[in-house]
Amino acid sequence: MTSERSSHSKPLPAGKTRAFIVDDEPEIGRLLIEAMQPFDMEGEVFSTAAQMLAALESDTPDACIVDLGLPDMEGMALINEIRRHSSVPIIVLSARAHATDRVLGLELGADDYVVKPFDPREVVARIRSILRRSGGETVRAAKREETAHFADWSYKPSSHCLTSPEGEETFLSTGEATLLEALLRAPKRVLTRDYLLEHGGRDESLDRSIDVRISRIRKKLNRKDGPAHIRTIYGSGYMLTCDVRWD
Repeated sequence: MTSERSSHSKPLPAGKTRAFIVDDEPEIGRLLIEAMQPFDMEGEVFSTAAQMLAALESDTPDACIVDLGLPDMEGMALINEIRRHSSVPIIVLSARAHATDRVLGLELGADDYVVKPFDPREVVARIRSILRRSGGETVRAAKREETAHFADWSYKPSSHCLTSPEGEETFLSTGEATLLEALLRAPKRVLTRDYLLEHGGRDESLDRSIDVRISRIRKKLNRKDGPAHIRTIYGSGYMLTCDVRWD
């Protein structure tokens, strides 16, 4: 199957959600697009990773749905490549149901992981949930046009962009951004898992992967011989150990 840009990339009405879908099974793309339509969503389907990456150079969708079994690139490598340049929410579709595959997908920056066979309506629900958490609402986005400064790092919630003391930029997944912002809003306070879940809107995918995402944030903040900025308080939760200034 080739990318059908002419049928799926037409100008969208204001507020309409669009997803890029990459899967080498044409039927899956068709089913997902049909499931999206009742929710004012549209999809653009690609059969290879190269096609999706080329499209991302000139366009940014609201979400990406990525199959791991692609003909030209390992799906995990595609996730890593997307995440190097963008914080766009990513949902993995895969027949790989092993826990290690789920964890690896989340560690590379995916926001959720759905195992085949699946109900297309579930995937649509996951997209909508992730977009709610990513601050898609206009009012919430306006409130988050600010920057947090901590231990020579800076973080912009509006773009999920984390900037190191050396000026290197990294983009966080929606799940990572939700957790980091919660910690930055309450420095030097222990935040329980229940609090973090409430902060994320009691999202099921966040519930399954808080520890993985905290570990990923730690790796991004890690510097050789540097202090650990996020501390695990065993039996209680997590705490950001440094002061934070917002502007």
